[in-house]
Amino acid sequence: MPANDLPPHVVSSYDQELRRLREMIARMGGLVERQVAEATEALIRRDTDLAAEVVGRDNEIDALEAEIEQFCVRLLALRQPVAGDLRLIVACMKISQDLERIGDYARNAAKRAIVIAGQPPFGSLNGFSRMARLVQQNLKDAIDALVTDDVQKADQVWAADESVDDIYTGIFRELLTFMMEDPRNITAATHLLFVAKNLERIGDHATNIAERVHYAVVGETLKEERPKGDNSAYTVVRTPE
Repeated sequence: MPANDLPPHVVSSYDQELRRLREMIARMGGLVERQVAEATEALIRRDTDLAAEVVGRDNEIDALEAEIEQFCVRLLALRQPVAGDLRLIVACMKISQDLERIGDYARNAAKRAIVIAGQPPFGSLNGFSRMARLVQQNLKDAIDALVTDDVQKADQVWAADESVDDIYTGIFRELLTFMMEDPRNITAATHLLFVAKNLERIGDHATNIAERVHYAVVGETLKEERPKGDNSAYTVVRTPE
């Protein structure tokens, strides 16, 4: 039975604490979404000042992750939750860890954007824009699913990761080609490969969040294997003749 179908707790302050926990996760999710968006914007615009701001805000995310963990431990110790409440609290603790890792990936992408801004531009970054929009939307939908106990939305996020992987594979192949065509592109292309991988991993963590929401709401894990489209390990790049 979804948590929002359960009767109110006898102790109203407990309900307030659970609402506060969801709000904390939503706030952390919002911060992380902003980090991903602005790290990508800094890359596209070659904006080193914005990239530095993204790097500097990472401590705020780390602090919020620690606050959520402490709050969850307190709830577990004092309220001794069962069933849906227990699943929700444990899921929120794990989701805060996913969000902290996403923040780390965004910070890393911003650091590399600073280096890339000092290199001669080449090629198009449209793939990065598309990939970033997808992972941001998946992340937002996963957090919304937690806040509203929307298992259908969570499952949609879980199934959407394959599109992110497809874009990543295309970027990977394109950048390898650029490096082989002109060695002067190697430094910038290498950093761009890492940025693309950061975005791909952010997508994976959004999918992790969706899986945790599914379990928290229905009490069962997803039985199917997660769809994956990352074929970069099998990419073959032909050298120019």
